Amino acid sequence: MTWDTSVPLRSATLRDLDSGIAIPTYDRTGITTGIVHFGVGGFHRAHQAMYIDRLLDGGGAREWGICGVGVLPADRRMRDVLAAQDGLYTLSVLAPDGSWNTRVIGSIVEYLYAPDDPEAVLAKLADPATRIVSLTVTEGGYHFSANTGAFDTDDPEIRADLAPNAVPSTIFGLITEGLARRRARGVAPFTVMSCDNIEGNGHVARATFSAFAGLCDPELGDWVAREVRFPNSMVDRITPVTPPEATAQVERRYGVTDRWPVVTEPFAQWVLEDSFTLGRPDYGAVGVQLVEDVAPYELMKLRLLNASHQALAYFGYLSGYRQVHDAAQDPAFRRFLLRYMDIEATPTLRPVPGVDLGQYKHTLIERFCNPAIGDTVARLCAESSDRIPKWVLPVIRQRLAEDGEIACAAAIVASWARYAEGIDEQGEPIDIVDRLRERLVPLARRQRDDRTAFLSERSVFGDLIDEPRFVSAYVAALDSLYAKGARATVAELAG
Repeated sequence: MTWDTSVPLRSATLRDLDSGIAIPTYDRTGITTGIVHFGVGGFHRAHQAMYIDRLLDGGGAREWGICGVGVLPADRRMRDVLAAQDGLYTLSVLAPDGSWNTRVIGSIVEYLYAPDDPEAVLAKLADPATRIVSLTVTEGGYHFSANTGAFDTDDPEIRADLAPNAVPSTIFGLITEGLARRRARGVAPFTVMSCDNIEGNGHVARATFSAFAGLCDPELGDWVAREVRFPNSMVDRITPVTPPEATAQVERRYGVTDRWPVVTEPFAQWVLEDSFTLGRPDYGAVGVQLVEDVAPYELMKLRLLNASHQALAYFGYLSGYRQVHDAAQDPAFRRFLLRYMDIEATPTLRPVPGVDLGQYKHTLIERFCNPAIGDTVARLCAESSDRIPKWVLPVIRQRLAEDGEIACAAAIVASWARYAEGIDEQGEPIDIVDRLRERLVPLARRQRDDRTAFLSERSVFGDLIDEPRFVSAYVAALDSLYAKGARATVAELAG
């Protein structure tokens, strides 16, 4: 269908939208904020905000509306888009057969951009109505060492927030000041709910926020560690960066102009530790798994899905693939992924209640193969120095301790090292997106003469350079990459 005119997405136009697009059946007026969320991006809008929208659509959760908060310069665009659209956006679920199922999501009822008005954010955090503060700020947003677990205060913005009487600008400064105000006023603390891909994300959040608070005021740090709850969670839904053509697709299919739509896959999972200070939405009513121990599910996802994404990423890019589904549909890559998951990753997992791991692994590959998502290999390759240490290196360390096989995992690390040279197998430049780029790229470019140069970055690899069995497997994979190329190396490892 083609449209003579397109309807701009906002509250006043909802009833004018095409019947093919679902809209909120609930009245958004009068919904109050109970959740403040830092890091409103595609994933949050495809996942946590979607679950709250489901609850609202079922007639509940009216005290659990979401106030999004942005702290980074890049968040200005989200501020502008959500302001223009009254917090509304479209979420399109793309099936492998190419069909679209699109809904307007209405659960984000406010958005604050902290650099504009940090006091407004602090007031929202201190408000007794705010009962949960949730986070999707990426693995690097927690400022902790993957090797030591210690809070890292090297970031200039973190140091600035620790200065006496500083106006907070980071998530640590803002959330800690919000908690301090509640403590001073006798208001119970909100729950801090991490939704990032970190093993023991709640434990990490507790450690880092308590450490920051303790640096501000030792008594406050003790209070945060003792009184604030930090539930662990496992979240899963492949949500690529919104492709440029998505806006035009939504407009062409439904006759609505959404300045920042979200596209995602049909699969969604959220496993959440049921530990909240001031209550929570009825998450279980909309499919969230509420459990006492998230760890088995979390390890399963991080070491199978997230680590397999890394297995695809660098080998795939070097082999010439730019779309995830193209790499995943390559039979050699499929065999390699299954070998890594079956032989190396699965033995490091704990029993996962209610999950058939064999089926789960095959479902993962089917998800990777979904061409409708259009997920890019470059997205998977970004910020590797935050991802590899959390998703792949723990498998290597555990398998070394158990005298288990590590060939595939070591090869994943080697493929990253080869990718980090910044030049592909055709001699074309690679745009390396990583916070440690300036340190890692020069090391990668030395490795043709010194095969272990890349591993010498102990802030990433710790003592793995001192493990002869790992170094041997890593060097063998790097030698193969130089001699045979990425795809041939994958095929050989796959058996």
